[in-house]
Amino acid sequence: MTTVRSADGTTIAYSRAGQGRPLILVDGALCSRSFGPMPKLAELLASHFTVYTYDRRGRGESGDTAPYAPDREVEDIEALVALAGETVCVHGTSSGAALALDAAARIPAIGKLALYEPPFIVDDTRPPMPDGFLARLDRLVADGRRGDVVKEFMRLVGTPAIFTAALPITPVWPKLKAAAPTLPYDIVIIQDHQRGTAFEAGEWAGVKVPTLVAAGGKSPVWITNATRALADALPDARYRVLPGQNHMVKAQVIAPVLTQFFSQTQ
Repeated sequence: MTTVRSADGTTIAYSRAGQGRPLILVDGALCSRSFGPMPKLAELLASHFTVYTYDRRGRGESGDTAPYAPDREVEDIEALVALAGETVCVHGTSSGAALALDAAARIPAIGKLALYEPPFIVDDTRPPMPDGFLARLDRLVADGRRGDVVKEFMRLVGTPAIFTAALPITPVWPKLKAAAPTLPYDIVIIQDHQRGTAFEAGEWAGVKVPTLVAAGGKSPVWITNATRALADALPDARYRVLPGQNHMVKAQVIAPVLTQFFSQTQ
C-alpha cells in the first residue's frame, strides 16, 4: 500500500499507473480505488497520463480523522497534487465532481478540470434534498445501522425500490456497507446545491481553469439542466453530452473524451 499524509495527519492510500501528465481521479459516493468506475477508467487512461486513484478518507485503506469537513477532503487532493510535483489534471464524477470543483477553486496547481454529472439541483424538475436528511444519516451511522444508511441514500438518489430491496443479497453489499459511514460526507459536499435554486452570480469565479462539464444523453432532465447551468456559470468551461450514457457512464465512452480534453494545449 502506498500512502500520502494529508494536512491533518490522515493517511490517504493511493495507486499510480502510467506515464505522462499527472491526472487525479476523484470518486463519487461509496466508491474507492478498488470498487467502482475508477479502476477501469484509470487502466484506459494510463497509456496517456500518470493516473492517480485514491481512497477518499474513511474508505478502503485510507484513514479518517474527526471532525469531518469538506476542506479536509480538498487537503487530501492537495497532498496528492504535491506528490505529483507539477501542474495536474483532475477528473471527478458525481459527488466527486463537486469535490473536484471545490479543489480547483483552492489549489493553484490544478491546471485542467473535468466534471461528470455533479448531482446539483438548480430548478424544479426534481424535488430538493429533504430537510433533515443529513441529520437522519448521521443518526443511522451513530447507531451502527450501515445497511439502513445505504438504503436511505439509495432512496435519495432515486434507485428503484426493487433494486434497493435486492441489494443485501448481492456480492457488492459488504462493500457498500463498509463505505456507508462516509455517505454523510458526500451529503455535506453537495447539500447546498441540492436546494432547487440557481447558482449565485459569481459563485464559481474562483474556478478559472479550463473545465469540461459532461452529462449523459440518457440522464434525467434535472441533472442535464444542472450540468449545463454549471458550464454556463464557470469562467472557462465547455459542455458535452455523451450519447447513450447515464449517471453510470461507461469507462470506454468517457476515457477518449477525457484523453482528448486533457491532451489539448488550449
